[in-house]
Amino acid sequence: MNKQYKLLIFDWDGTLMDSERKIVNCFHAAVRDVGIDPVDDERIRNVIGLGLKEAMDELFPQYDDATRIRVSDAYREHFLHKDETEMPMFPGVVEGVKRLHRNRFTLAVATGKARRGLDRVLGGHELEHVFSVTRCADEAVSKPHPLMLEQILHHTGVSAENALMIGDSTFDLQMAANAGMDSLAVSYGVQTCERLLEHKPIGCIHQFDEIHEWLD
Repeated sequence: MNKQYKLLIFDWDGTLMDSERKIVNCFHAAVRDVGIDPVDDERIRNVIGLGLKEAMDELFPQYDDATRIRVSDAYREHFLHKDETEMPMFPGVVEGVKRLHRNRFTLAVATGKARRGLDRVLGGHELEHVFSVTRCADEAVSKPHPLMLEQILHHTGVSAENALMIGDSTFDLQMAANAGMDSLAVSYGVQTCERLLEHKPIGCIHQFDEIHEWLD
């Protein structure tokens, strides 16, 4: 790789944290609580990365807004308080992002998570100091709209050509393209490299530790 990036922007779920099983479990539990038709695991995996409202709109278009809000509220309750599914960081992530920080990359997060959820997991892994800025779907606009990335660029003063978006979903790669930014795909999250490469990232890595060699 010849290009020198200054700013690395990470998706969270599926890129840094292995939260797929918990997200799927909480969607199923919320659907049961509200008493609407179930959805299969694959459909749920395909909306991971979107903001919660957008995910609900995609999964339950046949229901009215009031019903989707009830499912959203139930999902949050399970995710934050009831469901005990573990959400480990992917191998190499915690030390890896600290290493990138020590190597003077500016790091950021652009996620479909809500602010409350992101702050909770950042604090749980003591990573708040590593990321210069974080943006969530409930304080901007859901992916693939570029607003989160535009806000991060503005905050850091880095141009889009010197920034790289790293993510595991087509929403991440589309968001980067919409912001005029390069993207790097990861294959260990919710979507395959084959599917991600259709959106023209400049590379695809298969485990987090590969990012160091790739950047070098």
